Amino acid sequence: MPDALDTLLNLASALAVGLLIGAERGWQQRDLEDGRFSAGIRTFALCGLLGGLAELLGEHLGVIAWASIFAGFCALVIAAYFGELRRHGDMGMTSEVALLTTFLLGSLAVAGHPQLAAAGAVAVALLLSLKQVLHGSLHRLSELELSGALKLLFISLVLLPALPNQSYGPWQVFNPYVTWWMVVLIAGMGFVAYMAIRLAGTRQGLLITALLGGVVSSTAMTITLARLDRARELRAIIACGLLATSALMFPRVLLEVSLVNAQLLPQLLWPLSAAMLVYAGGALAYALQGNPAPTENAEPPLKNPFELGPALRFAALLVAILFVVEGARRWFGDAGVYLVALLSGLADVDAITLSLARSARSELDAEVAVRGIFLATLSNSLAKGLLIALIGGRELALRTLPVMAAGLCAGLLILLLI
Repeated sequence: MPDALDTLLNLASALAVGLLIGAERGWQQRDLEDGRFSAGIRTFALCGLLGGLAELLGEHLGVIAWASIFAGFCALVIAAYFGELRRHGDMGMTSEVALLTTFLLGSLAVAGHPQLAAAGAVAVALLLSLKQVLHGSLHRLSELELSGALKLLFISLVLLPALPNQSYGPWQVFNPYVTWWMVVLIAGMGFVAYMAIRLAGTRQGLLITALLGGVVSSTAMTITLARLDRARELRAIIACGLLATSALMFPRVLLEVSLVNAQLLPQLLWPLSAAMLVYAGGALAYALQGNPAPTENAEPPLKNPFELGPALRFAALLVAILFVVEGARRWFGDAGVYLVALLSGLADVDAITLSLARSARSELDAEVAVRGIFLATLSNSLAKGLLIALIGGRELALRTLPVMAAGLCAGLLILLLI
């Protein structure tokens, strides 16, 4: 009896798989004429159940029985496709592929994996429902952006696994696999934020643009926002965007540290979180002063999301900083590490953060690494403050720099106390 009950439940799951996918297909075709309406909720439900029954027969009669039923079902779907093509000239194969997938998911449910079959059905239904979104997104993508996505996949899924995971060079600092993994990490974070801006559109408001663009590069977004029209009605919103994009640097640093050396996270969490909260509080205060309405000026001139040239330059910078940090530690002690962190942070906070976090896994003292990372964020924030003052002007600087100074002081105070 328990086996029979399990079989009935699995068959019910196979039927549910077909009902779910069929409901989506039926809803998509609800406005079509009766003559154009192909497979709907009943057809898909029967396909799921047929897949389950075929699996059940295969368990008793052998895999040949299941294969024969599936082959016959494929022939029926192909015949239906060519009949549809002859009548309406419709070259789409989405419904036909969905029918075959439903059959296979029904078989999977009866084979003892109903949860996996249910998850697959949800994924299929979701993918089918996103037709307009996916097609519209493809139309908005440029050739360079598609090329950037493929290059990012190449360096992460093809090149990264092929690199040796061992240390080379003076002091055994250079590890090709670990170094390139950190390059992939930074490139992936920037690519996701860039594509979010491109697909969602940047005319949703300056705040959304500042937040997403800040993941790509908070320094680049600082320059972009500071260059915007400084009309009186926009100054509060621009200040809000500047503080928001600068605040995003702190959780980005925390994420990088957690992925490279999570042992440093407890010491950095409170100082960087305090600075972020002060920045965010200032951004919220300015957001309440004016409505961040859509504006043509909100389009940031972000560059192509990923190119091999910048990735290689970042990798070279990362390796150079690794050697400099180790050399400074050996020759000048902690003071040398702090000086390198301050100078490196002026240009790029990510490279020095990853370098110090990785060095702390071997010979660099964890407390020195924590202070060095904070000093890098401090110098990077000071550099952005200087850019705001030089590009945005006196009034924009008066709105943002006091908040930034308060956040940095709060973080520094907490760092010294813990």
